[in-house]
Amino acid sequence: MTEEQQTLLQEILTKAHFQYEKKFNVRAFYKLSDRELSEDLVQQTFMKTWVYLVKGGKVDTMRAFLYHILNALVIDEYRKYKITSLDDLQKKGFEPGVNDSERLFNYLDGKALILLIRRLPETYQKVMYMRYVQEFTIKEMSLVTGQTKNSITVKTHRGLKKLKRLYGLPYSKLNITKK
Repeated sequence: MTEEQQTLLQEILTKAHFQYEKKFNVRAFYKLSDRELSEDLVQQTFMKTWVYLVKGGKVDTMRAFLYHILNALVIDEYRKYKITSLDDLQKKGFEPGVNDSERLFNYLDGKALILLIRRLPETYQKVMYMRYVQEFTIKEMSLVTGQTKNSITVKTHRGLKKLKRLYGLPYSKLNITKK
């Protein structure tokens, strides 16, 4: 690989890092509930992608590719899951008495949406999470799941309808839109 090609790949990956690192950290933290481990897995995701690109690998959609790698790393982490006691958490600095009410309210609003998504039928959960929490486009969702764009669109629409019903409002009264 020439130096020009390597520089181009480096720019592409750097741009992807700036665009997606924060969202991937949120995704990993949501799955693992360990900030340091989540950040490590995100960094490993970018390192593995770099190695793949340097070896001549091709990537059509960077975000979907990175998401796929991160999911694989999270699954590997689940396989070596260890139980942690409250004493261990307190030794690491966890203090349940800290008052950060504004952050708590924001966290609870997000958790409420995630809990409602979890109450959806299984066919809609992944699509709704990817669309409204991770902000994937229909095309990216199609690449990640292997389903057609039309199928993803229909599932998103139906899932949104069910989500609004779970929230307790008629479909026409609650307006959830994608920016």
